[in-house]
Amino acid sequence: MRILQILEESRQKHMSAEDVYRALRDSHEDAGLATVYRVLTQFEAAGLVIRHNFDSGFSVFELNRGGHHDHMVCLKTGKVIEFKNEEIERLQREIADKHGYVLEEHSLILYVRPKDGK
Repeated sequence: MRILQILEESRQKHMSAEDVYRALRDSHEDAGLATVYRVLTQFEAAGLVIRHNFDSGFSVFELNRGGHHDHMVCLKTGKVIEFKNEEIERLQREIADKHGYVLEEHSLILYVRPKDGK
């Protein structure tokens, strides 16, 4: 339950298992990294959290609060940014429709870099 509490209270909406483990360790909780992975996987199976596997080779978890949103991942820092855009959602439905399909689910991930290079 402490892991769920960490996910709920964190300013970070997307946390890796290692982030959760560090938060546990920083609050002097006794749990290993393997335990954190196991609990997060159980939470995922129960629908409490959503796991995102990004191309840059890392996974993050976020609480499943319902509703759809997309993500941007900063290639420099690894920061994950959520965004919603109704025009993008509409265009995706239109594209599926033009090809004779109904859009059921999708995942849009933009890999970005800071404009100033910093």
